[in-house]
Amino acid sequence: MHFNVEETTMRDMIRWGVLGAARIADNFVVPAIQRSSNGRVACIAARDRERASAFAAKHGIPNTCASYDEIIASQVIDAVYIPLPTASHFEWCRKALLAGKHVLCEKPIAMNAAQVRELIALRNATGLVCGEAFMVAHHPQWAFVRERIADGTLGSLELVEGSFTYFNDDPRALKNDLALGGGGVRDIGVYPVVTTRIATGMEPLSVRADITIDPRYGTDKLAICDLTFPGFRLNFYCGTQLARRQHMVFHGTKGWLSVDAPFNPSVYARASIKIRTDLSGMVETIEFGEIDQYQLMVENFASVLLGDSKSIAFSLESSLDNQLVIDKILGQTR
Repeated sequence: MHFNVEETTMRDMIRWGVLGAARIADNFVVPAIQRSSNGRVACIAARDRERASAFAAKHGIPNTCASYDEIIASQVIDAVYIPLPTASHFEWCRKALLAGKHVLCEKPIAMNAAQVRELIALRNATGLVCGEAFMVAHHPQWAFVRERIADGTLGSLELVEGSFTYFNDDPRALKNDLALGGGGVRDIGVYPVVTTRIATGMEPLSVRADITIDPRYGTDKLAICDLTFPGFRLNFYCGTQLARRQHMVFHGTKGWLSVDAPFNPSVYARASIKIRTDLSGMVETIEFGEIDQYQLMVENFASVLLGDSKSIAFSLESSLDNQLVIDKILGQTR
């Protein structure tokens, strides 16, 4: 394959290859890379060449490849972004690392903790960068939440509540395909867990879950979870056949804090946080404006490859800790 190298030889820019034309890539991550200050997509491969060509034309990508293998073998690709179905994440992360490519992969990066441990070992052996695409780790609203908890604004944190739901019972949907890693916990249950961990710096001591399985697909359609952390509890639910909702509330002895659009700000609602403390008795609203957390994510990743930053904001070690929780939740499926 002949690459158009005019777009791919600026060494202050990371040259990305994209494995798949998934919706998350189409709507969010690829546009974020194209807007970023330090990267561009140099090539896309999809299930068929026509789909890849249409995707490339839409996003101004100069090249298409016939296969994912061709992308990871290319000498003009620095890093790959993987938005494939969950069950394929580990396989292609591993292949890309072995081919000498840095990797940013959609969440969850693997199907279980053992696979994440293998990726950590492979990252260490190759010296490459490998990360999970948790865009929420880059939105400043979560740094704000972390600071308010740490500075005692809420007093002693006692309870965290959360939800993430949408409605999709389409039998053709990849998220309803058990063999592809479908189900609500892996798709969206990861978010209340990861944001609580980010905000508090704590890991759960115990995990309980009540999971409802859709008999048509074998995937979890509702999970009601209770996690005990040092000093506080996290109660959340996630569901794939409920009206759309997302929220996170952090409740302390002196006040509470509510994140209005904790996971998909600007898509679900405006990025804003409400705080009420016993001291003021008033509800204060903090607005964060239009911030592209996906662009911040890809710029952080590329800055590490270019030597401008020391490490990615969300490490594989944190991915492992999150996956351990997800494994425990799914391990309670009846």
